[in-house]
Amino acid sequence: MDLITIISIIVSLIIGVVIGRFLLQAVFKKQEQTAQEKAERIIKEAEQQAEHHKKQRNLEAKEKFLQLKAEHEKEVSQRNSAVAQKENTIRQKEQSLNQKLESLNREKQELDNKSKKLDHLIELNEKKSEEVDQLKNQHIKQLETIAGLSAQEAREQLVNSLREEARSQAIMQIKDIVDEAKLTASKEAKKVVIQTIQRTATESAIENTVSIFNIENDEIKGRIIGREGRNIRALEAATGVEIIVDDTPEAIILSGFDPVRREIARLSLHRLVTDGRIHPARIEEVVAKTRTQIEDEIVEIGERTAIDLGIHGLHPELIRMVGRMRYRSSYGQNLLQHSREVANFAATMAAELGLNVKHAKRAGLLHDIGKVPDDNPELPHAILGMQLAEKYKEHPDVCNAIGAHHDEIEMTSLISPVVQACDAISGARPGARREVVESYIKRLKELEELALSYPGVEKTFAIQAGRELRVVVESEKVSDAQAEILAADISNRIQTEMTYPGQVKVTVIRETRSVAYAK
Repeated sequence: MDLITIISIIVSLIIGVVIGRFLLQAVFKKQEQTAQEKAERIIKEAEQQAEHHKKQRNLEAKEKFLQLKAEHEKEVSQRNSAVAQKENTIRQKEQSLNQKLESLNREKQELDNKSKKLDHLIELNEKKSEEVDQLKNQHIKQLETIAGLSAQEAREQLVNSLREEARSQAIMQIKDIVDEAKLTASKEAKKVVIQTIQRTATESAIENTVSIFNIENDEIKGRIIGREGRNIRALEAATGVEIIVDDTPEAIILSGFDPVRREIARLSLHRLVTDGRIHPARIEEVVAKTRTQIEDEIVEIGERTAIDLGIHGLHPELIRMVGRMRYRSSYGQNLLQHSREVANFAATMAAELGLNVKHAKRAGLLHDIGKVPDDNPELPHAILGMQLAEKYKEHPDVCNAIGAHHDEIEMTSLISPVVQACDAISGARPGARREVVESYIKRLKELEELALSYPGVEKTFAIQAGRELRVVVESEKVSDAQAEILAADISNRIQTEMTYPGQVKVTVIRETRSVAYAK
């Protein structure tokens, strides 16, 4: 390659570089101009948006201002209204106070006038009193002259006569007070008894001297009788109970006065029939086992009774006797049920009277313990029960309550009359002891019919098992005073014409009703 070529190439390169540079400068200048125009356009748009936002903010500010202005005006209006209302209230109170002040001034003026009149009357009274004293002295002198007695002597005679009169009146008042106290005490005692009865709910059960043993079929009767009756004779000899096998279908009757023996016979029969082996030797074995079982059950019943009643520390022998009460009856009433009733009654009544509740409950449970000893000495059951309680270290109050509940010894404890009353309450309850239901219902009907026979009586109700008779009278025909007389007359007729346990409370109710209709 020659020099000229190289030079031309170099020149071409230089020219290309220069041209490229000029071209680049033109491109850069055009881009710069374009960027500047774009920037100016953005700035212009930004200014337009800013102006728009500015106008929008101004509008919002004006709206907010108008809203605040309206709220302010509303609040000012409300305050003005409240102020006006308070001003009216104050104005009314001011007027009321002015009226009261005027009224007080008038009353004060009237009082002043009355005070002046009163002062004048007092002066006149004093003058008249002086004149009366003068006349009195003159009169006394005249009386002394006429009677021949001095004022002192006449006064002594008058005092003596008044003293005798006051003494007689005092005696009459004392008698009235004593009668009223007796009546009040009787009412309070009745109230305590009635509350005790109402607060105790117990079951009633009638015991008898016959138990029924049910069998599945009559073929078993022959096995129980045995060959020539040897089985039934062995059973009667072992239990002491009469066993009646008759034509009663599917039943055998066990007859005996001792419930324990009847229960032993019933359980023994049940075991023998269930086992199937019935012969004299087996009968004696089963009866012996059953007797032991019953003795254990008796102790368990006594313990359970003591626990149920909350009585602790009873001697084991007393517990066994309490259990034996379950199989003893008194006038058809189960003795254990009766004793539990008396214990609950006595505890309730003792609590009402502020006495020892624990002692009352123990005495109530043990009061008939003398009916269930193993031997039967010729002593009243109350005395025997007291001796047993003393033997087993019971409290003296408890022992006295047991011995005195039939008035066989003197009562030395406040618990004794409580137990006696509770024993009567439990025994006299309808259904507790043998009493034909028809006769009981007849007695209640007679009680109501007796009260209905009086004029003015509208309705009668025998309640609380016949212990209270409520009589509703017509208010137009019977006055309050006549109602009291009617109650006394009815109670007197009941007392003289009827037979009843305890006492009957007669309550006469007179009611006045005023009725009007709105149309």
